[in-house]
Amino acid sequence: MKSRKFVDAKIKRSIADHAEQTDLRILALWAAECAERVLTCFEAERPGDLRPRQAIQAARAWVRGEVSMAAARAAAFAAHNAAREASHASASAATAHVAEHAPHSATYAAKALALAADDADTAKTRIELERQWQLRRLLDY
Repeated sequence: MKSRKFVDAKIKRSIADHAEQTDLRILALWAAECAERVLTCFEAERPGDLRPRQAIQAARAWVRGEVSMAAARAAAFAAHNAAREASHASASAATAHVAEHAPHSATYAAKALALAADDADTAKTRIELERQWQLRRLLDY
């Protein structure tokens, strides 16, 4: 399959603009949802690696006040390492712990869907649909 350049600047800017005005805890929940939507892409490749799933759980636990920011951050770093070991962009679970990074979760999620597509047209469609969902979901909060 040919390499595909990932371009979605307009919706990416909209997501970033809304994220800038959103509480960190809400962003963490939203980023966790974005990551969870593509978790199957990662788990299909690395079924025994629980680090991204644990980072999603840690982000939600942090929002509920059940774990410290340090614990959520440690889980996020572990998920990021897992993503670097995988062959696609599954780093979405690693970015929810900092407000400026949360929009990257959405970008990584869309990239994971695109990279799992069989062809460029399918990838483009998946990106557009995912990014639209992400923006709608962020606005729902």
